Amino acid sequence: MTTWRADVLGENYEQHTIELGSDPDGEGEIVATLVRYVPPKGTVPAPHSTALYIHGYSDYFFQRHLADRFAAQGYRFYALDLRKCGRSQRPGLTPHFVTDLALYDEELNEALRLIRKDAEGDDAGDGGAGTRVIVAAHSTGGLIAPLWVDRLNREPGGARGAGIRGLVLNSPWLDMQGSWWLRSIGTAAIEAVGRVQPMRIAQDAKFDGYGTSLHADRKGEWEYNLDWKPHGGYPARFGWLRAIRRGHFSLQRGLDVGVPALILRSSKTWFSPHYVSEIDSVDCVLDVKQIARWAGCMGNRTLIVPIPGARHDVFLSQKGAREEAFRELGEFLSWLPAYDGLARTASAAVSTSTAVVS
Repeated sequence: MTTWRADVLGENYEQHTIELGSDPDGEGEIVATLVRYVPPKGTVPAPHSTALYIHGYSDYFFQRHLADRFAAQGYRFYALDLRKCGRSQRPGLTPHFVTDLALYDEELNEALRLIRKDAEGDDAGDGGAGTRVIVAAHSTGGLIAPLWVDRLNREPGGARGAGIRGLVLNSPWLDMQGSWWLRSIGTAAIEAVGRVQPMRIAQDAKFDGYGTSLHADRKGEWEYNLDWKPHGGYPARFGWLRAIRRGHFSLQRGLDVGVPALILRSSKTWFSPHYVSEIDSVDCVLDVKQIARWAGCMGNRTLIVPIPGARHDVFLSQKGAREEAFRELGEFLSWLPAYDGLARTASAAVSTSTAVVS
């Protein structure tokens, strides 16, 4: 039986702890946390439509307004705090540390199973088999998600058979930002050090410009837990960076996620380690040109939309850019059912043709 209890976000939010057992990276017992939005009484979501949100590095789910927007489009909304992140942090664990991005498949697969099980009551006891899931992800989550869906798509039935119908990637981290040196000689060093000294710190948590632009106690408008999302983020360790670079290379060789993807990003990058007013309307974390370059490696249909004035998290941008991002999200979600119907028809035609030939 799935046990849901009150979440830190308060009214209309519940959480479930996913027990993951012993950490493959040797730090003890670990968990992940699935959060669900429970709409006010009298609100009935459209049948079968669900969104699963995956956060980025030095981050966790706190964006109530994102849940509200998905709910307004008729989607049930869930978010996953990955192992050692946000609600899933535990004493003795290194926040966000993992040596292989594929390790996240365990909680992602379980979250997907729980979402479909949760839909069972509305699906006439079919185990949520008709549930259509949109995977939304930000930054590092925007790298983790397509790699996971690509692996699902290699299984019998593919990503669609697992219930996934689309990706919404918000400033996905698709390459190492910075100089060419980091992507060549620097990456070789990351590989070597990460293999033998995975816990060694590669970059300390000292760049607080982005956090300052977001949080209400400084220059921003958003309230969130600074223990789970510090202004300067968490230190980046060599073992984790090694996993990230391996993920980048896998994506850049080309994926086949099997479903359409909407990729939202800022129209401009402006790097600054500390706060200046310019970073209120740019991506100060990732190079948006790299996002544009590599986004086509997802496979299937990909729509890449630059949002003028957007921050790194486009849904935490100032109001004008934020509303533009939500408008693009709404149009994509409205288009998906029609595409889904065409994809089913095409798949059935191929199956029939194959049967006739055989």
